[in-house]
Amino acid sequence: MEIPSEYAEGYTKGRAADPERAANYIAHTMIGDPLADAMVADLSALSQEKSSEWVRLCIESGDGSALRSAPASVREFFNACKTPPDWADLSSCMPGCRMFHRNARIVLAGMLGGVLVEGFSTNIAKSFFITGRLRDSGIRRLKQNNRHMLEIFMPDGLQKYGDGWKVSVRVRLIHAKIRYLLGKSDEWSTEELGMPISSAHVGYAIAAFSARLLRHIERLGASFNEEERRSFMAIWRYSGHLMGIPETILFRDEQDALEIFRIGSLCEPPPSMESIALASSLINSAPLFLHKTGTDRRKLANYIWQVSRALIGDTLADGLMFPKHSTLGVLWKFRLLNRIEPIMNRLNPKAYENNNNLTAILDVSLYDKTGISYKLPDHVYAEQSAKW
Repeated sequence: MEIPSEYAEGYTKGRAADPERAANYIAHTMIGDPLADAMVADLSALSQEKSSEWVRLCIESGDGSALRSAPASVREFFNACKTPPDWADLSSCMPGCRMFHRNARIVLAGMLGGVLVEGFSTNIAKSFFITGRLRDSGIRRLKQNNRHMLEIFMPDGLQKYGDGWKVSVRVRLIHAKIRYLLGKSDEWSTEELGMPISSAHVGYAIAAFSARLLRHIERLGASFNEEERRSFMAIWRYSGHLMGIPETILFRDEQDALEIFRIGSLCEPPPSMESIALASSLINSAPLFLHKTGTDRRKLANYIWQVSRALIGDTLADGLMFPKHSTLGVLWKFRLLNRIEPIMNRLNPKAYENNNNLTAILDVSLYDKTGISYKLPDHVYAEQSAKW
């Protein structure tokens, strides 16, 4: 097995805990997404406008007519996307959708303060840092992430040609295009880091977005039953399939996802300079979602640092150079405020209009006036790429 040099030490740790899972994770650091990669390579010979038009036509024409005249790699890619795997049961999504919308504000907090920070502690941070995507247009990038999450948890969002289906496929193509651009640049060493945006990293991320997020929102006070829990996992699993994650590293259930996350974390190197920079950028940018500036922004960022440290633990927080804070009572306070707020909203209906779950997540999600954009980046550096 070919082991990228940055993973040699981590692989030893992972192998001591679970040899089979560790070997599987490391193997996937050298695997991208063959179908999407072939399609993006073909479309890269065209202008951004022409390539995005092919993608738009193939996604938006539900009758499949556009595919008949599309390049072979495009036809193969979209035909695969349109065929759900045998295990997919889209009729089981409603409990997970209800759970998400009932707890949307807590889900956002768990994603921001927990899952995304943990993700940036791995080599996932390298591609974000090199491309400058979070640095140059971080708010837009985070709002796109929230839009993806919102759409897959809308009723029928993951049905073929539903908005959750479309956005998941779009994310897959963006990953493939960034992988293509990084692979051709001098910024990336495959021998050292493995494949850019590898299937190991996307499999790790989807395990975090699902099972690890459930752990975080439980600690933050979210309410859900076992049926909703299973449905939440099933929604993320099918979205992961649409994002091109191979079955060999796509989780089967919650426990499997937690093990992928655990062993993947052991295999990853310690937090890098890029991880530290991106985690800090993420938390300091968060108050801008709520249009906080000046003193209010600093106060809110300080609170997010505390909640995040309480979720991810002191060891990782110290590795990411978080400010020193005591976490005693932090999550208890968060849960208390979350219980009190609905009562206050009922007493002040006008405040509820601005503080309910749906308003909260819509406010931090990206909705372009022209609809879903199917443009792909055309330069490895975000600041030199056309808008997408």
